[in-house]
Amino acid sequence: MSRANNPQLKSWVEVKPGSDFPIQNLPFGMFMTSQMTSRAGVAIGEYILDLAVVAEAGLLDGIKFDKKDLSRPHLNWFIGSGKKVTTAVRERISDLLNADNAELRDNAGLRAKALVKQSDAQMLMPVRIPNYTDFYSSKEHATNVGIMFRDPANALLPNWKHLPVGYHGRASSIVISGTPIHRPKGQTKADDAAAPSFGPCRLLDFELEMAFITGKSTELGESISTAEAEDYIFGMVLFNDWSARDIQKWEYVPLGPFLAKNFGSTISPWIVTLDALEPFRVETPVQEPEVLPYLKFEGKKNFDIYLEVEIVPENGKSKTVSQSNFKYMYWNMSQQLAHHTVNGCNIEVGDLYASGTISGPTPDSYGSMLEISWQGKKPIQMTDGTERKFILDYDTVVMRGWCEKDGVRIGFGECSGKILPAL
Repeated sequence: MSRANNPQLKSWVEVKPGSDFPIQNLPFGMFMTSQMTSRAGVAIGEYILDLAVVAEAGLLDGIKFDKKDLSRPHLNWFIGSGKKVTTAVRERISDLLNADNAELRDNAGLRAKALVKQSDAQMLMPVRIPNYTDFYSSKEHATNVGIMFRDPANALLPNWKHLPVGYHGRASSIVISGTPIHRPKGQTKADDAAAPSFGPCRLLDFELEMAFITGKSTELGESISTAEAEDYIFGMVLFNDWSARDIQKWEYVPLGPFLAKNFGSTISPWIVTLDALEPFRVETPVQEPEVLPYLKFEGKKNFDIYLEVEIVPENGKSKTVSQSNFKYMYWNMSQQLAHHTVNGCNIEVGDLYASGTISGPTPDSYGSMLEISWQGKKPIQMTDGTERKFILDYDTVVMRGWCEKDGVRIGFGECSGKILPAL
């Protein structure tokens, strides 16, 4: 176990009980304030440690990388330095924040410059995303959708248990948590209508997902094995793949989602590293039939990450509508990346790969309103007396995720977005 993951570690920075950001986490992100432009930071309790200030003070001099990368608009340059560098920086930050280390703790002037309250900062997109792929890797979700739209006796399509199904999405419309999303417009067609009509989406949905971000590139023609995959994965974020179900139903045959998905997706601002998630590994669910050799793997490749979704009406009380877990994923991240590149597809630093909707085995663990309300047939009763079949204008959807073990909580913060009326 990395010394930075030691559950006994304590920081001289106050970290309140239940915080997502103890010294064992140290996720990376980009932020700015009214006094400074974008720069890289690490979350610790209710604060952000400004990595550019720390580097300028010479506290990272033992690690060989370009310190200017910490003041660039995104983390791509920094994480592109390689895992040897990023892991070393995380370890060094852990040392600096350790309650027993006086280097930063007792330097009042530097400490005042280096620590910024999260409430005083604006979080920015952590990476520039060159490419985005969305997988479809939850067996429970795929089964539920198959039951609703196809033959319940054959809910999963023949290929589903043989390969991680996915499609290429639109990277330009991925936005940071807190960014409002306008209700999309498009073509829809009622089952009893002779022709389609055009207008605002009526069946707007969230999809509870997680995503991993790559920190290493490949050349066209190269492939990545399941054994190598985690060397390319820098860390993870929460991901809301907003979906227009009525637009999707009309457009998805024969090539899959298009306008129903590309109007907006939301990510959480802090990238939690695989290093921080190491203590929370669990077994991947049993895969039957046996997968082809290039998809076989060794070791624990899933992660026990508790997930929840709440809907917050405008001026109303929130309602938790889903409690799921990333450990349910049938296809793990190593298999997803191996399959994605087995044909020679090249990947880039900052690429984002979403899991697909994460649903568990029970209705309270379903990861979309499509499933929770079962196509609107089982509305959710809100605390204000209203009901939800899908998401209404001015609703805010908030996703949270965290791991917990030995008294240590490793969290992702919030992934939230408010729906505004169609333009």
